[in-house]
Amino acid sequence: MSTSAHSPAGSVTSSAPAVREAGQVTDRLVALNATYAEDFRDPGMDARPVLQVAVVACMDARLDLHAALGLELGDCHTIRNAGGVVTEDVIRSLTISQRALGTRSVVLIHHTNCGLESLTEDFRNDLEREVGQRPAWAVEAYKDADQDVRQSMQRVRTSPFLLHTDDVRGFVFDVTTGLLREIDSVS
Repeated sequence: MSTSAHSPAGSVTSSAPAVREAGQVTDRLVALNATYAEDFRDPGMDARPVLQVAVVACMDARLDLHAALGLELGDCHTIRNAGGVVTEDVIRSLTISQRALGTRSVVLIHHTNCGLESLTEDFRNDLEREVGQRPAWAVEAYKDADQDVRQSMQRVRTSPFLLHTDDVRGFVFDVTTGLLREIDSVS
């Protein structure tokens, strides 16, 4: 049985197979949102993060970034994707975050035991065979999280679109201990 590691009051947890069979997960989420909205009050803030930081991290469900970093609503921009790698779309989001919304710092977070470590670019070939069209995007699979964090830091630091590249730091989050380990930009 798969349940949420953290179950807020009023949340509904169930086994993953039951959710898939019923196909009702979105309806359940919308119902939970209605409960949330009953007590919701406009926090009176705009889209500019209070701490002027953007966090780029993996989409892995085991990473509760706000809790792990002690962040509150409005503190940061959070950009997530498979692996937390810096892609063109991440550069797009960071550029908007910096140029339009005032962020100055970038924190990059990969993690241990990432699903991208078990994939290769052959994933794209398999998709092409299955659907008859090759994806335009790269898988960005990697075997060494530390090295990929370094590569991501380099992509941010060398982007001509970003105004602030002096405070870019990278980390690997350990999914078994909850600790961040900082990665030096050079190996």
